[in-house]
Amino acid sequence: AIPDNQGRDNIVSKALVAVIEQARQDVRILFNASSGQVFVGESGTELLFRLIRSACTATQGGNVLGSTVEHPASRSAARHWAAETGKPYVSVAHDDAAGSVSAEAYAAKVTPDTRVATILHCSPVTGVGNDVKAIAAAIRAKAPDCFIIVDGIQFAAHGAIDIDGYGIDSYVISPYKAFSRHGYGIAWVSDRLGAAKHECLIDGPSLNWEFGTRDTGAYATFSRVVEYLDWLGSNFTGSDDRRTRIEAAAKAIQEQEHDLCELMLHGEGNLTGLADLPGINIIAGTGNEGRKGLVSFWKEGVPSAEIVSALNENGVRTHTRKADHYSGNILKPLGREDCVRVSVCHYNSRAEVKELLKVL
Repeated sequence: AIPDNQGRDNIVSKALVAVIEQARQDVRILFNASSGQVFVGESGTELLFRLIRSACTATQGGNVLGSTVEHPASRSAARHWAAETGKPYVSVAHDDAAGSVSAEAYAAKVTPDTRVATILHCSPVTGVGNDVKAIAAAIRAKAPDCFIIVDGIQFAAHGAIDIDGYGIDSYVISPYKAFSRHGYGIAWVSDRLGAAKHECLIDGPSLNWEFGTRDTGAYATFSRVVEYLDWLGSNFTGSDDRRTRIEAAAKAIQEQEHDLCELMLHGEGNLTGLADLPGINIIAGTGNEGRKGLVSFWKEGVPSAEIVSALNENGVRTHTRKADHYSGNILKPLGREDCVRVSVCHYNSRAEVKELLKVL
């Protein structure tokens, strides 16, 4: 239990404030964010809605730009608030075959009147990452003052986040997808968007984005996540710099996941990979470049739920994605009602992937 509230004049309250401030600094290092503000909200989705709402209501005229590859956390928010503020919503089509969206595709749709743009860092259905830096640069080339908001929820556990290098205005993650727990989301907001007109308490601090008394425990748990990544990176570099160790951890994570996905896709020795199993179709193709620890597939003539159930019975946990409001943007263009999603992370082993292939 947390024994007091923040902001009071006693030793316990001051200790809670210290926990929160330490966590914010930890997030800054993880995100590589030397400026702007870090704050916590109800969930990643709630934070994306709030940030997109604020960006839309703080700007006059123009359009809102987003991509068909996006999760509804950002796409639904952008479409809703574009309509509410009288801004046309401009949709950038993703590449069905690649499972991603390119900077060139954004460049073809962005205009000098684009006021707000959203980017998905990695798809939770295709498993393929998008080049945030290149897409942001393409947007800025025509609309330098556009507010750019990034959904990093799927990506956060699978690679290095580099806000100082992206040229964006907001980045959001859901800690439960990054080695923490449910019940909160984390957002970074640039000084520029942070100072824009947004919802806050009247006569309260005008730059405040956090609502109410947040859970100190949420902040504390994410500090433990950053500590873990710091430790992990220390196994791959002798550097005394914390950010360098976190980057080393991200590189090791990416290499491990790449190796596991390569094995899953192409097998080894007499163990056949997904790419060569009869009737198996892989979303985003059989290539491995750009994948972030995830492969989705379907088998002709077999409902995906049956495959997931059979794998469960053999001790292999996967997940069914359906062509609903969460995944329909990816599956419907492919003419699919569902697929099997296989997720791996750096703590998974080659033996586990081989077991999956043996069962299949």
